Amino acid sequence: MKLRFIINFVILLSLIASISWAEIVTVITKENAIRESPRFFSPVKALVKYNDTLDVITKEGDWLKVKFKNKIGYIHRTAVEKRTASTSGISLQKKTGTTEDEITLAGKGFNSQVEKAYKDKHPEMKYEFVDKVEKYDISEKDLISFIKAGGLSEPK
Repeated sequence: MKLRFIINFVILLSLIASISWAEIVTVITKENAIRESPRFFSPVKALVKYNDTLDVITKEGDWLKVKFKNKIGYIHRTAVEKRTASTSGISLQKKTGTTEDEITLAGKGFNSQVEKAYKDKHPEMKYEFVDKVEKYDISEKDLISFIKAGGLSEPK
């Protein structure tokens, strides 16, 4: 009886420790997808946005298997930043002093100041076309059809 109690207690402590010190990653791109399998053109299970936090389940090469709002799928490691946190709410991440320009670059976009500087340097450029391209939306289904029709393959 005493041995069984000790074994159960050790198992409980191990469970608590693994939950309390789970690896957390934060999305560092403007928008990204959690996919069904670790491939860029795998079907999307959920969309995530900048600063969303994801629980890491496992790592598979350059892909992380993550949980986000009760959905489990894969996201590429370049779309996230690693953080370690405990459930007690104490973050162990060191302060990096990330600038707005670094965040903008990580999100693969411009901020208003950078865009204005480019416009000032190149007034002859027609930036309304850039705005149109940014607003252009293509469905995942159409993108996959384009990739297949063109005989394109994912990067290795």
